[in-house]
Amino acid sequence: MTLLYLVAGEASGDVLGARLMQALRARQPDLTFAGIGGARMAEQGLVSLFPMEELSLMGLAEVVPKLPRLLRRLAETEADVLAKRPDALITIDAPSFTLRLAGRVHAKGVRTIHYVAPQVWAWRPGRVRKIAGKIDRMLALLPFEPPFFQAAGIPTDFVGHPVIESGADRGDAVSFRSRFGVQGKQPVLAVMPGSRRGELARHLPLFTRACALLCERHPDLALFVPTLPHLEAIVRAAPWPVPPIIATDAQTKHDGWAAATAALAKSGTTSLELAVAGLPHVVAYRANPLTATIVRRLVRVRYASLVNLLAGREVVPERLQERCTAEALAEALHPLMDGGPARKEQRTDFADIVAKLRPPGGLNPSQAAAEAILADVSRGPSR
Repeated sequence: MTLLYLVAGEASGDVLGARLMQALRARQPDLTFAGIGGARMAEQGLVSLFPMEELSLMGLAEVVPKLPRLLRRLAETEADVLAKRPDALITIDAPSFTLRLAGRVHAKGVRTIHYVAPQVWAWRPGRVRKIAGKIDRMLALLPFEPPFFQAAGIPTDFVGHPVIESGADRGDAVSFRSRFGVQGKQPVLAVMPGSRRGELARHLPLFTRACALLCERHPDLALFVPTLPHLEAIVRAAPWPVPPIIATDAQTKHDGWAAATAALAKSGTTSLELAVAGLPHVVAYRANPLTATIVRRLVRVRYASLVNLLAGREVVPERLQERCTAEALAEALHPLMDGGPARKEQRTDFADIVAKLRPPGGLNPSQAAAEAILADVSRGPSR
């Protein structure tokens, strides 16, 4: 019987892990799983070694205070992997934790597969040499990533981006407006300030103020804020200019996007989801000042948004760090809210960008990832 040990470190990885487990089991029903995950992976039968939320940290300033606990959890996970001796360790994103874990158990003969190639090509390309000694196979979400990792000696498969199967393009605008009493032509702004407490602390004051400025031009503006259940109270308590519609489930999120006129989103995967949904948007991000100073010295790409990186130009406006002010966000959103050519231009570009995210062979990304993993495991021990 094949045992796969999966480790996810944040909410997005939990979703990826759950879809992957389902796709793997569809191909090989006798698979068993162990590891670390959240609620979605638990639905697929995973009993997490400890709560995944303990690993959901981002940025130097957030990680340093929790470092002793993280190191204890790293040692605990390593011991569990080595005790169970799985056919493969599959680490999912969260590279600060998962690649350290992979390096430790890889040195002791465990096959390692990393799902979601770390974006070292963007800010520390030389670091790929260290990754090469930890990973037997990489699963990449973006089409330009395999050549970069293969040049460093890491076998890499492009498996497509999971936003393709997120359902973001299947929202029901009529249902959303009816359910929440939003009039047929009433403008709706979708607002995504982040999925971590630190991101909310930095973005909510800016985003709520930007919304207030937009309300001056659009007094009937409706606000829609999808978030995670454990963050709902924080989002609800923010100083919104009008009471927002808040949702914590994926279907309502997608319905709200279908009904929305435009969106304001924290930089990250959400921008790709919005492209799949065809929703014009502005990307914003303000990092902890210490983290931002370090990243500025290391970054090697022109854009923060993956939509813009895939397009090779600024399709969606980016407002980052000092340029991420309430006034700048409102100014960038006005052309999208007013229904001018900027909305049409973004939506036209989105179609070409989304096509680049589909894996070859007619599979969806989870199926492609599952096939790559099972093919790799079938080769036997890593050494």
